[in-house]
Amino acid sequence: MGRLLGFGDAAPWFEARCTANPTYQFNSVGGRYIVLCFFRSAANEIGKVALRGFQDASQVFDDFNAAFFGVSNDPADEAQARVAQSIPGYRFFWDFDAVVSQSFGVDEIPQTFLLDPRLRVIARWPIGENPVEHVSSVLTTLASLPPVEPSSLAKVQAPVLVVPRLFEPNFCRTLIAYYEDRGGEDSGFMREKEGKTVGVIDYSHKRRRDQEIDDETIRNMCMHRIHDRLIPEIEKAFQFRATRMERYIVACYDASEGGHFRAHRDNTTKGTAHRRFAVSLILNTGEFEGGHLRFPEFGSQLYSAPAGGAVVFSCSLLHEATPVTNGRRYVFLPFLYDEPAAKIRQANLKYLG
Repeated sequence: MGRLLGFGDAAPWFEARCTANPTYQFNSVGGRYIVLCFFRSAANEIGKVALRGFQDASQVFDDFNAAFFGVSNDPADEAQARVAQSIPGYRFFWDFDAVVSQSFGVDEIPQTFLLDPRLRVIARWPIGENPVEHVSSVLTTLASLPPVEPSSLAKVQAPVLVVPRLFEPNFCRTLIAYYEDRGGEDSGFMREKEGKTVGVIDYSHKRRRDQEIDDETIRNMCMHRIHDRLIPEIEKAFQFRATRMERYIVACYDASEGGHFRAHRDNTTKGTAHRRFAVSLILNTGEFEGGHLRFPEFGSQLYSAPAGGAVVFSCSLLHEATPVTNGRRYVFLPFLYDEPAAKIRQANLKYLG
């Protein structure tokens, strides 16, 4: 059995028999919020009450903004027609061998998962002794989320990936406090000089302060969250599997210093040629003004992410961090690469000044 999935984890893709299809592909349900309820058996009073509560909320599950999937482990639920699909909104998986349940880490304790439109876990609740309260908690959380936007014609945009819910709010505050306790230091940028890659300080081009994370525990917490929550999204979008991460830093763009970083690329020197993807993980969205990402080759649109989320893009894209005009913008800024790129990095160490 796999571990019990939690916040930020990608839901496993599976094929299972469903009331809607004998070979239902779960990966096809993305694009809306999913309530996935592992109720075990509709003969159980707790499961029965929970299902009734979800089914009473038919206005919520319209298949556009949200859909409900129940998962049964009891063959009698099918044989005795204890549950039935209702389109739009309600479908049930027959998981009599518990393969689907085990892939989510669910054992004898019934659980309900709320998944985002990318099929990642937003929240999970065990179905306890009060199924009415359980349903209320799930529906309240679902109602608090931004609705799925209606279809519209897309504008030309940069090939970037915006991924929310990578770092929890408390962990974002931990990283900000880590920076504040130490204060950071001037951050330069890399240039080629006389065949060497060297760091340069030029406030007209970049004004930022960086704090290296030396605490091994916090570094590991960052690494595991990036590995478990972000790497699968990058692989899905770009068919690239990152295996290595460069830099564990919290950076601060401070409006009082005119914090900014003019247009640049992240892999144009020998010392940076191994970098494949840049991650701009914003820790305090809503607490500052300005400080957006812009990709001039693709227009003047501005990009950001909710607190704890990231904008991810190829290191070869021209990009800038626009000036922060009020407050402080805190970001976690790693670069990602893979094993072939690691060989390039090793070969180019001799060029570092």
